[in-house]
Amino acid sequence: MESSGLEFYTTAELIKELVRRQTFLGVVVHSQEELKGNGWGEQRTFEVHFNANLDVLQTGRLLGTVAEYIERHHHPDAL
Repeated sequence: MESSGLEFYTTAELIKELVRRQTFLGVVVHSQEELKGNGWGEQRTFEVHFNANLDVLQTGRLLGTVAEYIERHHHPDAL
């Protein structure tokens, strides 16, 4: 695989660049801490990023739609 240079940027820098773009229409959800090792541990805190292309209500509806899709298509009972 060719190197694109992206590996030299931090997660925060990549998210900042993506959300800065006027053409970005979406939401970025990521863990506050990097995953080190195999275990998630007891609790994990996530951050949500979006730009002015979506307001808070639209972002909430989008995340709700994604949650429903995941539950419907990826829930162990649905498989």
